Amino acid sequence: QVQLVESGGGSVQAGGSLRLACAASGYTIRLYCMGWFRQAPGKEREWVATIASRGSTSYAESVKGRFTISQDNSKNTLYLQMNSLKPEDTAMYYCAGCNERRIFGYWGPGTQVTVSS
Repeated sequence: QVQLVESGGGSVQAGGSLRLACAASGYTIRLYCMGWFRQAPGKEREWVATIASRGSTSYAESVKGRFTISQDNSKNTLYLQMNSLKPEDTAMYYCAGCNERRIFGYWGPGTQVTVSS
């Protein structure tokens, strides 16, 4: 059974940094695309970043240059390094993994990130 579990969220001042982690079990992350999404209160869930199985990355314009997605295949863990955080980055952050159809079919429960000004 596939399980994705996020960690590393918390409260930070604007300009600070956080590193989110997503530990996978029952699933080998290096074989599939992985991504991060976020949802702020009262807003729809939005895509943040993706890393393809071959390692290429892509980012939403709102986080480009500030966030970095990466993975450690030996630990079967996905990361999101977030620097220069802004209050508008406040959201619940979700890890997602692709299925065989290359659709984000597996989701973690989320970790809360709060950025204060």
